[in-house]
Amino acid sequence: MTSVEDIPPDLWEECPRCHQLLYARALEKELWVCPKCGYHFRLNAAQRLQITVDEGSFTPWDADLPLVDPLGFPDYYQKAQKAREKTGLDEGVVTGRGALDGIAVGLGIMDLAFIGGSMGWVVGEKITRLMERCREQALPAVMFCASGGARMQESLIALMQMPKTSGAVGKLGEAGLPYVTVLTDPTYGGVTASYAFLGDVIIAEVGAAMGFAGPRVVEVTNLNLPPHVQTAEFHYEHGMIDILINRKQLQETLQTLLYWFAGRPRQPDGEAGSGNLLGEATTDE
Repeated sequence: MTSVEDIPPDLWEECPRCHQLLYARALEKELWVCPKCGYHFRLNAAQRLQITVDEGSFTPWDADLPLVDPLGFPDYYQKAQKAREKTGLDEGVVTGRGALDGIAVGLGIMDLAFIGGSMGWVVGEKITRLMERCREQALPAVMFCASGGARMQESLIALMQMPKTSGAVGKLGEAGLPYVTVLTDPTYGGVTASYAFLGDVIIAEVGAAMGFAGPRVVEVTNLNLPPHVQTAEFHYEHGMIDILINRKQLQETLQTLLYWFAGRPRQPDGEAGSGNLLGEATTDE
């Protein structure tokens, strides 16, 4: 029998909050939530898909958009190219079509590993196209937010993604299609000020940091903010968030919401739904 001493050290994870050493495989079974103190580890896009969508159901969209350097910012293009090579991602958000309990849904998942999940032209374009495809295919949309804000290397072009994505969300609402946002740690800046807080239902994982001005901006500008103002708990207590949730309840909650939006009861356990509950089942182009 393998003892604790025989397990390679890289299979251990230290909890940033309670500093407990956790066996990585056991932590994965806990959905990357510390069993000792409840700290929610930050997830990458692949991990988020793994614990959210039905196995084998995800088809990516718009993964072929080119890297852009609209301002010729020094070393920016090289930095973005290195981020692609390091993460295996094309940009700071993964979008596509998947299924939750058999319900077809459009998904967007931001990944902090790609330049802090910051929003530049490509991120804004992918999210806008996500909303447009959801309209075309009569799909609900679910957006997982994790970002440091607008990408400074793209300046005004990055900021213009705020109204662009917000407009796309508005058109989704005009079509009568639901939009759910899940705010994870951290969600800051232009993302917070646009599509992150425009959901018909806004969910946040417990302990997630969020706000318009990030902690560095707060520090250098000497803003006098109340304690814990930039937390999911503070936003929930003040009515900015609809649901404050533990990650272990998130998948079932999303599934339940999608059934509610469709006006249909959930199927009995073990009997998944089928097709698109908001319209005729469609296929990807």
